[in-house]
Amino acid sequence: MPIVVTRDRSGKMKHIVTVRQHAFPIDEPASNGGEDAGPTAHELYDSALGACKAMTVLWYAHRKQIPLEDIEVTVDRDDSEERKGLYRLRVTLALGGPLTETQRQELLTVAAKCPVHRLMTQVTTEISTQLAAPAGTTG
Repeated sequence: MPIVVTRDRSGKMKHIVTVRQHAFPIDEPASNGGEDAGPTAHELYDSALGACKAMTVLWYAHRKQIPLEDIEVTVDRDDSEERKGLYRLRVTLALGGPLTETQRQELLTVAAKCPVHRLMTQVTTEISTQLAAPAGTTG
């Protein structure tokens, strides 16, 4: 199922992302020419990692009957060397519930194995970009 990103002319840089039946705005902060009407593309990338870790840990805890009551994932970005090929993300997990230290460490290990973490660090992603046929023509 495709993800569609469409220009929203109500803002300078604003776009609407549609994923299945969900739609949300993306934008740039004013310092980058936008109006801060939504997260940036980089913030979506970073948040995908945090969301995946949260859901993976919660799924695992339920499956193993570990008494995890709450989870909060914080993702901090250091993109100061991105143009040199280094993009750093630091993830912090806050786990709530009557967990033993062994359970906490087990959940930390599981978080490092979430599918998005693996995509970002262990998989070669190939991207092809092409132009759609101009409106009013058949391809």
